Amino acid sequence: MMHLLRYVGQRLYTSWATFWFALPFLVTYPVQWGLSHWPAGWPYLRALNKAWSRFFIFMWGVPVETVRAAETVPPGQPCLYLANHSSLIDIPLLFRTLPGGPNVLGKSSLAKIPLWGPIFGRAYITVDRNSAVSRGRAMVRARQELAAGRSVIIFPEGQISSQPGRQLEPFKEGAFQLAIATGVPIVPITMPLNHHFLPDVGGLRVRWARLAIVVHAPISTAGLTAADAPALQQRVFEVITSALRPEAGGIPGPGSWRPAAAPAQPTATVPAAARPEPVG
Repeated sequence: MMHLLRYVGQRLYTSWATFWFALPFLVTYPVQWGLSHWPAGWPYLRALNKAWSRFFIFMWGVPVETVRAAETVPPGQPCLYLANHSSLIDIPLLFRTLPGGPNVLGKSSLAKIPLWGPIFGRAYITVDRNSAVSRGRAMVRARQELAAGRSVIIFPEGQISSQPGRQLEPFKEGAFQLAIATGVPIVPITMPLNHHFLPDVGGLRVRWARLAIVVHAPISTAGLTAADAPALQQRVFEVITSALRPEAGGIPGPGSWRPAAAPAQPTATVPAAARPEPVG
């Protein structure tokens, strides 16, 4: 009975979360669509997306633990936010938490999502990780954003971790070369629990769970050269890893109204030498 009640609760909460995610978007879709076609309107679109993220995360009713380092980037100073990637909720949580309206570098498949995809593809930075040309264009676009005084969010792992919450994927070097070339500080960010709420499992699996985001102290890139990129990369990797919570690793399993089947007990096999001989 408890399995059935848990399953029904999960279905109801998934419906609730989906409703409050979709409704504000559909209501504001005409405005978002219009702003996405007008480059001068992109800052307003990002502000709208920030408000949207704050609203639906609030309506989901999940507690969000936010930890900020005492040292921060001065107001007006663009920076490169480098965050671990563990869940489909990562971008909205970053939008909700970070000041201003930073741009974000996301995978090109996001631009193929119905309705929202074309808006994202026009106003944000997309990249096909398997294409050197696409990666180069994305770095150029990110550099232009930083030069214009706008911060950029990048996931240096390049993909959602295969072991979210437990360990990071190896970092790509491009973000660190970009930070050094532009001279902007890097702000490492750790999100250690997002994979419990909305894991990347190839389908929609929503579970009520606490979220957490740690915004670390900025790391200066002043005076660094391209040769310093590997050491900078390792330093940021260690900072982000330091706030992971390995005990919270693993993703929630699929919901089921049936109790999990008990594992089959191995059948004892009697050695041939110990078997009784047939009589007669």
